[in-house]
Parts: sequence; structure tokens; C-alpha cells
Amino acid sequence: MLDISALRQDTPAVQNLIHFNNAGASLMPQPVLEAIQKHLVLESEMGGYEAAEAAQAQTGRFHSSLAQLLNTSAGNIAGTASATDAYARALSSIPFQAGDVILTTDNDYVSNQLAFLSLKNRYGIKVVRAEDCAEGGVDVADMELKIKQLNPKLVAVTHVPTNSGLVHPVAAIGEICRAHGIIYLVDACQSVGQLPVDVTEIKCDFLTATCRKFLRGPRGTGFLYVSDRMLEAGFAPLFVDLHSAVWQSADRFEVAPTAKRFEDWEFPVALLIGAAVATEYALQIGMAAIEKGNSELRHYLRQKLAEIPSVRILDEGKKLSNIITVEAAGKTATELKKALSSVKINTYVSPRGGALIDFTRKGVQEALRISPHYYNTTDEIDVFADALKRLLLK
Repeated sequence: MLDISALRQDTPAVQNLIHFNNAGASLMPQPVLEAIQKHLVLESEMGGYEAAEAAQAQTGRFHSSLAQLLNTSAGNIAGTASATDAYARALSSIPFQAGDVILTTDNDYVSNQLAFLSLKNRYGIKVVRAEDCAEGGVDVADMELKIKQLNPKLVAVTHVPTNSGLVHPVAAIGEICRAHGIIYLVDACQSVGQLPVDVTEIKCDFLTATCRKFLRGPRGTGFLYVSDRMLEAGFAPLFVDLHSAVWQSADRFEVAPTAKRFEDWEFPVALLIGAAVATEYALQIGMAAIEKGNSELRHYLRQKLAEIPSVRILDEGKKLSNIITVEAAGKTATELKKALSSVKINTYVSPRGGALIDFTRKGVQEALRISPHYYNTTDEIDVFADALKRLLLK
């Protein structure tokens, strides 16, 4: 069970605002902030290199804590600057050739879709999207059919799309990919820290995420999970450095044996330590308790929104997440966000360009995105709903 009082005491900003933009960047708990500040002070006192050397045990916790969270080993985790950075490194390790197929979904994250199109332009690959179910979300049967027909080089799925609220059945897709020997890349940017994520259950070859969202870590940190299968097969990013590889002779190098081969030497050590503390914080609370708290909040929020006649909830899918998107008659999402911000309620605007296929189908130019997390309360949802009602009456 969540100790809401203690969680909110660790999150001082909740005394002054309602933060419903956790899908963008969560409020960091006090222990995370203090860990970052402590190392920055150490850098100022003894030098950056020296402070990093003194903090090796702490930075190692980044890999071990994330491994525990994802049910894997520390050697399968690489630290990156962001989820997009991690995603690009994973894609760069795959030897695409003209005619290769990337099979994805209509709801894959915009930056991923752009990366696929960039690969299409450069290498002549084909980008194919599996059909959606009538209720929303990818049709697993259609994806399996296309895997059998097209033998794709890569299957890429976003676990929790940033714009639609749905949760894709990534484990079911993973079973199919494993059965056919297909490389499987999962974007878990919005699910890690919000829902239990187990790479063994998902059976993915790569998984990417950021630390700033539901994991409640600092901005500027992300990570990449790489399966043993990919490591043993020699998959490595296109570009490596002195941290990820060893220069063995004038014309020869060898990459690190672990996921370290996907890392850079230069990294913000203070943020790495902060991300480790954030992961340990989630582990201490327990993902089962976090998911239960989030489930209660998302059901309550959707119920309150459904009671407002002029609000259209845009979310679809068999299983829904804590990303709730809406549009309202008579007000743009930008107008609503600005007005809510003026009364210290944080939300976010999801533009059409960030969900081109999904929002075009729904006839939406932009949506207001509300994303509560386990440290939020139903009282805050009541305040938000009342504020939204007043705005829509103006």
C-alpha cells in the first residue's frame, strides 16, 4: 500500500501546484534531488574526473538498479542521454539493406517514426504498419500475419504511446517475434516507472526508456536494454568510443562484451547517480503498489472527465494507461493548458504532428494531455475537474 503522506512529503512542490504532466517529466523525489546536488558539490570541491572516480560505486548502481527493475542483469543495461538517443543507438546496430522491412504500428512514437523514414530515405528499406483493432491499439493477429508474409528485419512497438492512453500487448508480440527469430525493439519510455516492465516476459531484443518521466529521475538520462542474444551476435552501435570499445591496433578495435558497448565515455555523473536513486526509490515502493495507485487515479480521472459534457476523451484500447488525452468544445488545448497553468495545474498539449496518423483519424488538431502519477491524489483530480468545468463555461 502507498504511503501517500510520505510520498508527498518527499515531493515538496505538491504543496504549491498540481503536477499532471508526469508523461513529460515527473517531479523528482527529494532523495533524488539531494543525490544530484551532493555530487555536483563534490565536483566543485575536487574536480570532475576525481569526483567521478570517487563515485564509481554509486554510478554502478545505475545499471544494477535498472536491471532489478526490468528483471535482467546489469551487463544488459547501457546508460544514454535520452530514450531517443538509446533508440538511435539500437537502430544503428542493425545492418539494414535495401528492401528490408521495419514492421511497426500507427501509434509508434513520432521520433521513432521519423527515424524509420530516415532509414527509408537513406537505405531504401520499407516501413510497414500493422493495422489497429476496432477498439484501438495494434491488431496482434494482423502483425503476426505480416511477420509471416514479410519476414521483417525489425519489429518495433511503443509500449505506451504518448498520445493515446493505450497499452500495447508487447509480450504477445514478443512471443511471435521470438518464434520467428525477428529482432524486436520496444519503446518503453512511458511505461517504465508507471507499469511493471519485465524484459524476460516481453522477450524483446532492445528496450529503450528515459528516466525523467514516470521513473521520476532527472532530465538528460535514459537507458537501453540489450538482450544476450544481440550481444552474443555482435550487435553494436555504428559509432563507438574509448569507453565502449578497445583500440587494439592501428586498424582494429573490439567492442565491450556487455551493453557497455552502447555507452559513451562522457556522461553527467551527477544525473546518473540521481537516476539510480530514482530507480531505487521506485523499487522500494514496489511496482505492484505503484501500478495499483496509478490504476485508481486513471479510472477516477476518466470518470470525472466523462461527467463533463463538452469534453471528448480520445483514448482507445483494451488496456489504458495514466496518459489521458482530451479535447473540449469551444476551447483549444493550448488555451486550456495556459489557463490551467495560471492556477498552478500542470498539463501538456499533444500536437497533431506528434501523433499524425492517430490524430488525423480522430479529427484532432491538438489534445490536452493529463498524466497523473502515484503521488497525486483524487482530491487533486477534483480540483482539476472543477477548474476545467469553470474554464469551459467562460
